[in-house]
Amino acid sequence: MADRVIIVQKANKTVYREGNVIVKEFVPGHPKAGVYNEAYIHACVEQTGLPVPKLISVQPGENGGTALTMAYVEGRTLEEQMREAPEKTDEYLEKFIDIQMEVNSKRVITIRNTRYKMIDAVESLKEIDASTRYELLQRIHGMKRHTKLCHGDFVPSNVILRSDGTFCVLDWAHATHGNAGADAAITYMRFSLENPELADKYLKMYCKKADMAIQYIQRWMPVVAAAQLAKGNKDEEKLLREWISVAEYQ
Repeated sequence: MADRVIIVQKANKTVYREGNVIVKEFVPGHPKAGVYNEAYIHACVEQTGLPVPKLISVQPGENGGTALTMAYVEGRTLEEQMREAPEKTDEYLEKFIDIQMEVNSKRVITIRNTRYKMIDAVESLKEIDASTRYELLQRIHGMKRHTKLCHGDFVPSNVILRSDGTFCVLDWAHATHGNAGADAAITYMRFSLENPELADKYLKMYCKKADMAIQYIQRWMPVVAAAQLAKGNKDEEKLLREWISVAEYQ
């Protein structure tokens, strides 16, 4: 039997490699429907022809939970490569954005709509007052309706870049179909929480490549910040609330 190597361990799951497979094993009590939904999304994306890990199975985990198994993909993440070669940041960032735009060029209308996911997140957020929730909901309803594939967590750690230049995109649990501006806003937010300078560079480069106004991405920021705040990460709360407050004045 191949040795087991733990890749990620979180409160609700453990991700490990065992030979030629990657197993994402959720703890007992984690909703089984959520795991099957993630597998469904992954299968739908796989059918678009985008390079993603091959889905193998969903089955009971060894710990009594549910496990999602995929083929192991050889290569290193863009996050690792950017960290080890900072002089190539612009080159890697450009490649990253090209891949994101390729993702957004696909259509998978059988998965959840981005707009409805954002609406549900805002409506569930009782930490902010009703007037701010109302303004955020009005903002969502005012955005253009698209049917583009949105990854929902497109960050360098979810992109594997091989030595031959080909790539593979990981972790489709949060994918939806809708407005690519929201997807870019989520990426910008994730960068901003860790590296504001890189976030600004990403935003300018993305908008230039996509021929999209920076203000358009910024209009999504209070909404995606609210959706992130609903996840309850206390370390991010202060900055997320600052972004949400913008909605009160526009």
